[in-house]
Amino acid sequence: MANHDAETTHGRLSDRVCVITGAASGIGRATVERFLREGAHVVAADRDADRLATLEGVVPVVGDVSRDDDAKRMIATAVDRFGRLDVLVANAGVIPLLSITEAEASDFDEVMAVDGRGMFLTCKYAIEAMLVSGGGAIVCTSSISGVAGQARQAVYGPAKFVATGLTKHLAVEWAQHGIRVNAVAPGTIETERVAAARHEPGGPEYLAEVVRAHPMARFGEPSEVASAILFLASPDASFITGAILPVDGGYLAH
Repeated sequence: MANHDAETTHGRLSDRVCVITGAASGIGRATVERFLREGAHVVAADRDADRLATLEGVVPVVGDVSRDDDAKRMIATAVDRFGRLDVLVANAGVIPLLSITEAEASDFDEVMAVDGRGMFLTCKYAIEAMLVSGGGAIVCTSSISGVAGQARQAVYGPAKFVATGLTKHLAVEWAQHGIRVNAVAPGTIETERVAAARHEPGGPEYLAEVVRAHPMARFGEPSEVASAILFLASPDASFITGAILPVDGGYLAH
């Protein structure tokens, strides 16, 4: 089957078969909604079964990306249901706000399992499927913490450097097979996680400091990140691979 990136369609993702992980909330949910509006067939994966059940118009898969069998099943569901996989959005992640003195080894292990190993596994099985169908596009969710240092990111930041590195290495390795691999690097986004941080010890002070570091003087919206993910997943980005696209209100421009 020819590389679907090269096809012209009515919607930017018309008839594309897409898997989105971490789909039940935040950036993942906004991406699901945007992809559906653009005509995509969406397999939405998350370990939160209750929230996943509130999404309409998707094929839901409850699972944990850090588990090999679950990650494989997310991709297999798309192939079994629609015959191929065109797009993976590797978005699942957990975001603790911890300094290295506050964190335990178990915190580091949990974040690396989901944000690191989970991204590795979903990319692995997506690439295997895309090799059969003739190519595709992967968009990983990295972070400004995967490009530059931040306070209280001793466990989250290193995992996002994994996302950034994995993106670049896979982009080089699979470009000749018609598979593009890019990433978004969001700044602080108004997700449920940020809302929760406002009620954690030290959270309001931390967020006030972080918003001052964004030249646009506000946090982003999930829909703004979803728009960037859509661009990288779509044929509009057909000559872009290995890119880390900041969606950060200017944070990394300092």
